[in-house]
Amino acid sequence: MENKSGLYPLGRAVLIKPYVPEITSGLIQLPDDVKSRTQMLEQRAVVVAIGPCAWHDEPQPRAKVGDKVLVSKFSGYEAKGTLDNEAYRLVNDRDIFAAIID
Repeated sequence: MENKSGLYPLGRAVLIKPYVPEITSGLIQLPDDVKSRTQMLEQRAVVVAIGPCAWHDEPQPRAKVGDKVLVSKFSGYEAKGTLDNEAYRLVNDRDIFAAIID
């Protein structure tokens, strides 16, 4: 994945792009209030760029560019890309708490 945002994370920051997984079909419909509570707790994102000091004190990085991850919805800073005007978030390296395997 190429960073087309014009934003480059510094220090321990990680640049992520939120996404909503596709739901192709299903028998159970969740009420809107349940969906919103779930979205408040977690958010799915793709790692776009990683700052030079991210995970420097861990034996191996938690994620790499292109990985799908879970982050806390209220962590980090929301920003628009200066080049592509898309929505991004800059989060601390510790705010990434799970990888998503499709």
